[in-house]
Amino acid sequence: MVIGQGATAETLSADSARELLARALDSAGLDGKRVLVIIPDGTRTAPIPLLFSLLYEQIGRRVACLDYLIALGTHPPMGEAAIERLVGVSAAERAERYPNVAIHNHRWDLPEALATVGTIGRDEAAWLTGGLLAEEVPVTLNRMIFDYDQLIICGPVFPHEVAGFSGGAKYLFPGIAGAEIINFTHWLGALVTSMDTIGVKDTPVRRVIHRAAAFVERPILCVALVMRGADLHGLYIGPHEEAWAAAADLSAELNIVRRARPFRRVLSMASPIYDDLWTAAKAMYKTEPVIADGGEVIIYAPHISEISYTHGRLIDQVGYHVRDYFTKQWDRFKHVPGGILAHSTHVKGQGSYDPATGIETPRIQVTLATSIPEERCRRVNLGYVDYRTINPEEWAGREAEGLLLVPHAGELLFRATPASREGEGHA
Repeated sequence: MVIGQGATAETLSADSARELLARALDSAGLDGKRVLVIIPDGTRTAPIPLLFSLLYEQIGRRVACLDYLIALGTHPPMGEAAIERLVGVSAAERAERYPNVAIHNHRWDLPEALATVGTIGRDEAAWLTGGLLAEEVPVTLNRMIFDYDQLIICGPVFPHEVAGFSGGAKYLFPGIAGAEIINFTHWLGALVTSMDTIGVKDTPVRRVIHRAAAFVERPILCVALVMRGADLHGLYIGPHEEAWAAAADLSAELNIVRRARPFRRVLSMASPIYDDLWTAAKAMYKTEPVIADGGEVIIYAPHISEISYTHGRLIDQVGYHVRDYFTKQWDRFKHVPGGILAHSTHVKGQGSYDPATGIETPRIQVTLATSIPEERCRRVNLGYVDYRTINPEEWAGREAEGLLLVPHAGELLFRATPASREGEGHA
């Protein structure tokens, strides 16, 4: 059963959120239990400070411990200052006011931090993915989950380039998962392509995520949030599949923006919550569907000076290319982790590659207006423009000319109407 409330035209108050949590948690039987809450890092807009406070208010004094694990995926660990911003409470305040609370970073890169909870066999993988991938996949998760009696997933649901919509069990896979399942799901999403995935509920990746979650032998409660910008519009609490599904339906109404026609050029101003291209590339993913064939997206992010703090070396070696550049030269690239290849194709977008001529033809041009040097942009096969030559104000109000300005880009998905993608926003 899902306890929840949400609306496109109204926001939820702190009191409404408190009431919903109280209704859900009072019947959860958590007294004396060890509880682990899985939350996003700072690259997702969500009222985590509010939830941190409300969860402690509701169960903090009733449970043995109320710890937090940050679902970083492969993002870098958060330092103490960043954690304080994330939860809205300093370390000193936490020690005084929340004595049975600890906050941990997930470490996908440390084998000793992981445990195998199951395996998806080749035949099942082929069935789940519609034949796209037939590989055995070890399902590994942060072994901390075995130290707790109850898991609570708490985070927002947005259109997502790999899974269709973020949230729910995606906070397990890739949120607190190991490399094998992360690489498998990301490369699977790349094979489908972001354009045919983003904003769709029922996707091959989501099916794999839900199958992997079935291996977790701990009770899971999901607190799924629906945001529009910084405003909380929905809160759904219950089993992870059902709570996520309800949140995704509302998110589809709130976070998919339609325009009457595609645009030839888009200035996509990446939100400051992203600190490298690995995360800021959402400014491309969320605008790709509204860009006309042969058009251009400029990722405008002067604050970004690094491609990826975790994976930059590999991306420098591989560069950015369309999917078929890899699939038609598979022997050359099969050793590269699937997550790297997926990021590459998602940033470059749809296109074609002719192995006979070696000509790669992307559907659109992707140009960086960042602090990443021009030489490096060119070397990884992306365009470059000096951000100091761009005045975003000059882009405003010029949609009739085929120019679109997208401030705070990264969470709203833009599409040209009418929608041609069957099943968008529906199971």
